[in-house]
Amino acid sequence: MTLLTERVPEKRGASPRPPRARHPLRAEAVRGFAPWAGAAMTLTLVVALAAGSERWQGGWAETRDQVHTTAMLLGVPLALAAGCWQGGRERRRGTRELMATAVRGRTAAFLASALPVALWLVAGYAVATALALLATWYCAMGDRPHLGTPLGDAAVLACAALTGQVVGRLVAWRLAPPLLAAAGYVVLGVAGYGDPGSAGHLSPFTDHPSDSVPVWWQPLVTVAWTGGLTAAAVLAHTARRRTLALLPLVAAAAAGTLLVQTGDGLWRTDPLARRQVCDTSSTPQICVNARYEELLPQITRALSGMTSRLEGVENLPVRFEDRQGRPGPDEVELPMITPIGWSVVRGRLTDPEEYAWAAGMTLQGRGECDEVTPRVAAVDDAVEYYLAPSPLRRQFDEHHARGSAAERTALGERLAARERLASMGAEERRAWLSAYFATRGECDAKGVPAL
Repeated sequence: MTLLTERVPEKRGASPRPPRARHPLRAEAVRGFAPWAGAAMTLTLVVALAAGSERWQGGWAETRDQVHTTAMLLGVPLALAAGCWQGGRERRRGTRELMATAVRGRTAAFLASALPVALWLVAGYAVATALALLATWYCAMGDRPHLGTPLGDAAVLACAALTGQVVGRLVAWRLAPPLLAAAGYVVLGVAGYGDPGSAGHLSPFTDHPSDSVPVWWQPLVTVAWTGGLTAAAVLAHTARRRTLALLPLVAAAAAGTLLVQTGDGLWRTDPLARRQVCDTSSTPQICVNARYEELLPQITRALSGMTSRLEGVENLPVRFEDRQGRPGPDEVELPMITPIGWSVVRGRLTDPEEYAWAAGMTLQGRGECDEVTPRVAAVDDAVEYYLAPSPLRRQFDEHHARGSAAERTALGERLAARERLASMGAEERRAWLSAYFATRGECDAKGVPAL
């Protein structure tokens, strides 16, 4: 038997199924002020970082520190101002009474307005940070990326946006956003570069050496400190039971106590900074800090002319070293690599000849002498000119040639000493240089061989 089903016709005029309601966060996130705030964060940080790129590009620790400094001094005030402006939106529109009658609670309404701005600001910071890391990656000199600090900074920026939102809802003044931003800049600047004592460790922005790294839990505790204070402010402003604000406040107090008590122990020296990477094919050996390992071939090439002239010479230091503190008894300090932006820019030596001249000067070891006799000065000048003359030496000589009689006499003595050293045979010159370096670092003229 065949069963026939009769199709029931749809009723005319029946209303279609209503579309699914979209979450209010979506509308806030894709339209209005929040995307513009994120774009402003990216533009501000990128412009500030690009303006001083020669000071950080190429060094991972330097990049971390520069991004951190820029995010704290410029990003946090911007986040405070953006949140404060968003917080006064209902007052400017005249919809505060209407929003108060909404079904959603005050905390939910607050978060629906504040979270999109905070998330867009964090996204803008993430874009700027990613661009900075890419700019360092192609010319990195060693070390490794440091990601703990950027993650902590992102949380601090979100907390600043939420705090600004609370202030914007409480302060009915159009000048509140710029004034709040200025106050945040001043407070962070004083805390970062001043000497506020133990309380300074509560600031998310503190100055520290570039060869240090935070302990693994430092970003987490900083987030707990700033996040706890922000959550307490939000709950105290929006929650029906304002006593709930005590819970994050207690967490913030515990985190702040830990930060203050730990103090300088929040940062430790990077293990790479204690290690040297050496080229042992020359005498003296050439060692650089392991953080700049990729720079060693360039330095070796820059000093190759000097080290080839020292082949077979005795009484030389064992190595050039590149670490903090005074060099050992058989070592001599390598010319400065840091701060980046002077002798090294974007992973390249800016002037290899000048760098070689500086290395030759450190070999003499008389840089700390208050005064030496004219004879020793002429001998030092001859050795300096033979090993690695400064590119500016000819200009100095021409200037002294037009100077006073005493300057012309001293120039004549230096030129004669240079000529005598250059005219020696190879064996004679090696013996003379061996005797010369036996007196390295002595300020007295006794024992310095004559020319």
